[in-house]
Amino acid sequence: MSSFVTLDSVTVRGPDGTRLFGDLSLAIGAERVGLVGRNGSGKSTLLRIIAGEARPASGSIAVGGRVRALEQNPPAGWTIAEALGVAREIAILDRVLAGNGSADDLAAADWTLDQRIAAALARAGLAEMDLSRRLATLSGGERTRVGIARLLLEAPDVLLLDEPTNNLDAAGRAAIAALVRDWTGGVLVASHDRELLEAMDRIVELAPTGVTVFGGGWTAFEAYREAERLRIAERAARAEADLRETQRRAQAKLEAKARRDKTGRAFAARGSEPKILLGAKAEQAENSLGRQTASSERQIAEAQQERDAARARIEVLAPLRMTMPYSGMPSGTRLLALDRVEVSRGERRFGPWTLQINGAERVAVVGANGTGKTTLLSLAAGLLAPQSGTLHRIAARTALLDQHVARLDPAASIVDNLLALHPDLTSNEAFAACARFAFRNRDARRLVGTLSGGERLRAGLTVALGGKIVPWLLILDEPTNHLDLETIEILEDALASFDGAMLVVSHDQPFLERIGVTRRFAV
Repeated sequence: MSSFVTLDSVTVRGPDGTRLFGDLSLAIGAERVGLVGRNGSGKSTLLRIIAGEARPASGSIAVGGRVRALEQNPPAGWTIAEALGVAREIAILDRVLAGNGSADDLAAADWTLDQRIAAALARAGLAEMDLSRRLATLSGGERTRVGIARLLLEAPDVLLLDEPTNNLDAAGRAAIAALVRDWTGGVLVASHDRELLEAMDRIVELAPTGVTVFGGGWTAFEAYREAERLRIAERAARAEADLRETQRRAQAKLEAKARRDKTGRAFAARGSEPKILLGAKAEQAENSLGRQTASSERQIAEAQQERDAARARIEVLAPLRMTMPYSGMPSGTRLLALDRVEVSRGERRFGPWTLQINGAERVAVVGANGTGKTTLLSLAAGLLAPQSGTLHRIAARTALLDQHVARLDPAASIVDNLLALHPDLTSNEAFAACARFAFRNRDARRLVGTLSGGERLRAGLTVALGGKIVPWLLILDEPTNHLDLETIEILEDALASFDGAMLVVSHDQPFLERIGVTRRFAV
């Protein structure tokens, strides 16, 4: 398979010079390659380097085909024609057809353009779209589809996609999946969307400790990664046992030497050997002890080095753990009840909605972008009042966690945020709550504004669930957006162990399955 992009020993560093990953060698042909890694691991930077917008710290990149990235945030004031990159070509055709075209216009006119634009928009799910329409009038999913249509028009050899399904509804995600599935060239996609990663031919994991290139989709890679974690854990256990055995042998040798020396001193005290011979034996014993001690110290140092290396790998590979508090919610408790509730936001009116959550139910709110999912969560959280219908909620036992974790003060520490919202906690209780969400000791004093996306979400859970009164209903609004896969898995494990109820908006189907969603409510 010929390569469109070839990377040779590429090393990437962050703005502060920190090494993000190194020695990446990879050839990308007509295939689908997924980029994974923790937030800040260099995925977006690598895409920018391949696009020619940045340079690696070392190594080389050869591009043998046309490379294009999906435009995800075009100016809202652009028309669809401008977003498609065909405004100039359309203007040329308009002048020619109006009889005002120049000789240059006649030479440049593309008489297949209308047909190609119509075909691209149709494939992207935007058939018969007015090209003069402004992007500001489109939904997020529609804007993404315009970006897809542009790629279909330009037909590059390699697509670069950076978290392309973020904030998209099911239809938008399906459009991205179809683009990746049907593309005949190369695709390099940085994503935490496991459904999208399942379609990859190869997965490349970026980490400071090394780059892993794996042939297969997400499920196979996940199994490989778990086997690697077990292998490293077994290696660490063997290294720990080897260190103890090496220390035991060294101590046994010293004790044996001490016994021999004691016997030698008793023999010398009897005076049966000439002094010159006794001196030679003493010197020989001293040299032997020195060699033995040096050998033992070297063996112990080597065993400690092996143990420490294995422990360091475990710290990199082993995910964090969050311990959810016990809510003690009585079985069958009526937590939320909406009866024909309606509410207006701007010019739009949503509802009527009828929904009940009783006991430890896990309900996913589903619907296309703009249908009112976040509005429903705001009603459930008490941030909005219904304009008609009735709403029952247990306010003291309900907590909201939005994707931006808006309740947190970025200028304050995690523990200070917790104490501000739960003033009845003692300092020790607050630090203990932070520790349950993997913010131990000094980590609890970190400023929220300095946290990564995954750390902010953990801090949000700390504040939502760290009080003396544990919520019975946890409301989650797109909690996995902007999180890396490892943090998503940590969150899934924690939420799956929660004994309370949940009301969730998420387009991440594997996430909904893993936290145990019991039913779906369509808006």
